[in-house]
Amino acid sequence: MYKIINLLLIIAIVLFFFNIYKYYSSDKNIRKINLNRSNIETILQSKISNIPILKNDTDNVIEFNSSFSDETQDQKKRNFWDLLKVK
Repeated sequence: MYKIINLLLIIAIVLFFFNIYKYYSSDKNIRKINLNRSNIETILQSKISNIPILKNDTDNVIEFNSSFSDETQDQKKRNFWDLLKVK
């Protein structure tokens, strides 16, 4: 029984790879790829021309917070390595 299942799986895998090879080597697919490669510049130019330009509104947005260093100094020392020590 297992030999029959293995044989069917091998046949399915071989057919799968054969169909992939057949599709990618077909004339229709090769012509389509060549057409896309030759027209890539025109396609990119048409897409770039339709991109909207947004106004820059990020001037002076970030404010420096100097109280962070004061907060970290007030906290007590962390003892992570003490957790790993065997008592």
